This record gives sequence, C-alpha cells and structure tokens, in this order.
Amino acid sequence: MLNKSLIIIIISLQFLIIPVNIYATSATEAVKGNVDRVLEVLRDPALKAESAKNIKKDKIRAISEKMFDFNELSRRTLAQNWNKFNQAQQQEFVRLYKSILEDAYADKILSYSDEKIVFNKEIPLTEKTVEVQSVVLRKTEEIPIYYRAIIRNGTWKVYDVVIEGVSLINNYRSQFRDILSKKTPDAFLETLREKVGKR
Repeated sequence: MLNKSLIIIIISLQFLIIPVNIYATSATEAVKGNVDRVLEVLRDPALKAESAKNIKKDKIRAISEKMFDFNELSRRTLAQNWNKFNQAQQQEFVRLYKSILEDAYADKILSYSDEKIVFNKEIPLTEKTVEVQSVVLRKTEEIPIYYRAIIRNGTWKVYDVVIEGVSLINNYRSQFRDILSKKTPDAFLETLREKVGKR
C-alpha cells in the first residue's frame, strides 16, 4: 500500500515539473503565427489601395495587441525609472507608449514588398524568456530580426524586438532616460501626450 502511494506521489510530481512549453504553443510558433497574420493583411488585394491604408493599420494594431506584452515592454524600457511613476502614471505611460509603438510598427511594416521571412532558431534566455531569431530575405540583403518573448499564463508574448542588432527597448530607454533626467514623470507624460496627439 505504501509503495503504491509512493508511486502516485512520484507520478504527480513529474507532472508538476514538466516544462511549461509542452502545454503551450512554442514561442516560435506564436511569433510566426502573428507575423504571418500581419503578412496576410499586407498581401490582401482588397487593401492595396492608398485609401485602405488606415484600415490596414487598424488590422495590424489588432494583431500587435495579441503579439506584444506592452506592460512588460514598458517596465523594461523605463527600467529603474519605472518606480518613479505612481500606478496611474504607469498605466498612462503603457497606453501612450503602446500607441507610439503600434504606429511606428505599422508604418515600418507597411513598406513590406513581399520579402520572404525565415524563422531560424529559438534560444532560451531565462526560464521564462526566449529569443526567436528570424531573417528577412531581400534581393540584395538579409535583415536579421530577433523577437524576445516571455511566457504569461501559457501564452508567449513579445516584449522586445532586435532589428540588425538594435533593441527596441534599448533605443527608447536611452531616449526616455535623457528626458526623465530633466523632467518629472508628469512633464514626461505630457510630452508623450503631445507626441501621440500629433499622430
């Protein structure tokens, strides 16, 4: 009886320590799935006209909502400055930063002209984060794009994108750090509000 109980406990423990990605879609599959959906929007013949540009952007933004973890991205971008913001300010920053990033992402990707994107490999960074490596193949060059993803509740979300060695987080972090060295969080948010309002 004791041996039988021991076996049951051991089997139960084995289920508890099975890696989470066995139960979840892999990071590569999650990232590639979202990138493929964006490409479908870009290749849609019904959205080729210039008049459909805003519709196309809206569709891309909807995909980015599922693809990115904007809270994680925001915290990592502000780094130690994150704690200078109260909760309401943090929430507003996430909203404003998200708007800036979605517009920048949409504007950049709208220049896509049917290049081929190949996903190469997936490299673990920590227990909960990985880097999904891809390359955009053009006629005259290859552009490496690495997506850094974190798992949340069994779902992989992108929290950083590295294009040709330049990290999205690091790029904005240095800009925001300079501004916050001279401005209060409230003044900084006002600067972002103005930037978003002009878009």
